Amino acid sequence: MAQRLPSSPPILPGLDYVRPLGSGGFADVFLYQQDMPRRAVAVKVLPTDERDPDLLRMFNAEADVLAHLSAHPAIVTVYQAGISADGRPYIVMEYCPGSLAQRYRIERIPVEEVMTIAVRLAGALESAHRAGLIHRDIKPSNILVTTFGAAVLADFGISASLLRHTPGEVLAMSIPWSAPEVIAEQTAGTVASEVWSLGATVYSLLAGHSPFERRERGQNTREHLRRRIARATFIPVQRPDMPDDLQRVLATAMARDPAQRYRTAREFGEAVRDVQRSLGIAPTPLEVPTEEWTPVSDEVDFADARVRGPVRTTVPHETRRRRGTDSGPPRGRDEDSAISGGPPPRRLIWPWAVGAVVVVAVIVVVAAVLLGGR
Repeated sequence: MAQRLPSSPPILPGLDYVRPLGSGGFADVFLYQQDMPRRAVAVKVLPTDERDPDLLRMFNAEADVLAHLSAHPAIVTVYQAGISADGRPYIVMEYCPGSLAQRYRIERIPVEEVMTIAVRLAGALESAHRAGLIHRDIKPSNILVTTFGAAVLADFGISASLLRHTPGEVLAMSIPWSAPEVIAEQTAGTVASEVWSLGATVYSLLAGHSPFERRERGQNTREHLRRRIARATFIPVQRPDMPDDLQRVLATAMARDPAQRYRTAREFGEAVRDVQRSLGIAPTPLEVPTEEWTPVSDEVDFADARVRGPVRTTVPHETRRRRGTDSGPPRGRDEDSAISGGPPPRRLIWPWAVGAVVVVAVIVVVAAVLLGGR
């Protein structure tokens, strides 16, 4: 996709724009401050006048998939989605101030921390798979870090259903972390290829580079990487504190034959937990849904390319318009007052004053008549 300039941030009700966070191939992400409840949020929005059906389909799918899965502690949370006043679809998500996009290249991440991340991601992927969904783009840049320092999986824009395969399905890949069968275009993604990508991602966090990347300059083109991944000869992570048991776990996850890999993301996570136990480390909880769990919302429609969601047709603005009479009992502030921040409407008191004067006058007259009759 050709390079493009970032779009302008949309005006959204209840959200105040702060600054840009990033720009991808088909969407921009901005930081906003939400008014109620007050919190920082990330807003992912399509560019102005974007009507490409494939992009709209991917955008809708991401919102729906996150709605299915974001209750998981290792999957980024989605709060709402809609259409801005200028007609742009947007998703409001949990703001994560960090990611692993570059950290593994500039810092040697401790083995213990990487194993914790591996188990958390295994639980997230197992939950997605049990819901009939695959991610299809697992890599370090799609692992975000929350304000509490926890790793969460993000960017489900090119995810797909395990239960339904449609003709012309989009084949999307990030080559350094894609399985051999995906590189060969034999599949768009399976549980087995997800296990490979998870293993390759964990390998990258430990090694400081992707599994088949070479240090020689000019030797890491897409074609070079494709050929090395197709051969899939596992090269152990070169660092002195790397446990042999963890090397074997990664070698199994990245076996060239899919049948030789761990059968599920959960099996991969359990294997990493076994390594933690062998090292005297408390195993990281592997959080997966119970067997009785099913998504509470409708199945994700990956063919849906509509512009959908609540539409904000006007932009809120401050108003100083005064209210008339208040004929009912006292109530809270109405929508206009809440938006403008002005005082609540005043209640008129003159009818009560007139009534009181009339009552006093009647009492005076009755008293005069009684006194005069004596």
